[in-house]
Amino acid sequence: MATLFTRIIDGEIPGRFVWADEVAVAFATIAPITDGHVLVVPRAEIVQLTDAPDEVLAHLIAVAKTIGLAQQAAWDAPRAALLVAGFEVPHLHLHVLPAWDEASLTFANARTDLPGAELDAAAQSVRAALVAAGHGGRVPAELGSPALA
Repeated sequence: MATLFTRIIDGEIPGRFVWADEVAVAFATIAPITDGHVLVVPRAEIVQLTDAPDEVLAHLIAVAKTIGLAQQAAWDAPRAALLVAGFEVPHLHLHVLPAWDEASLTFANARTDLPGAELDAAAQSVRAALVAAGHGGRVPAELGSPALA
């Protein structure tokens, strides 16, 4: 049975995509800790961090760095944070988010009541910052599509 994230990647469930390439996608979480919080997810169903082949893990980290730089630019954040937990969905994913302090980097701060329009706007801000940084070829043409540009 496909994971929740595979169903999002396959378009069965809506997603707010900010990045797509042959190995990974990134989309906005529905429960952001901070504005611009996205998940970097391999297209392959890999259960957890320690199961990932080194080359896939290296690619995910490189994508997370690129997105983190875009988040810092979009929100004037002093840091980009990376969290890996993976208990809620058995499909490896990296949480990448703009950060101002360590105290706020807890899933207890996740906001589940944000309107879709606010989630869309935050995802569009990440997308715009990625395009401005020269990564337009990896930003899907449509917010709701994981298709390569």
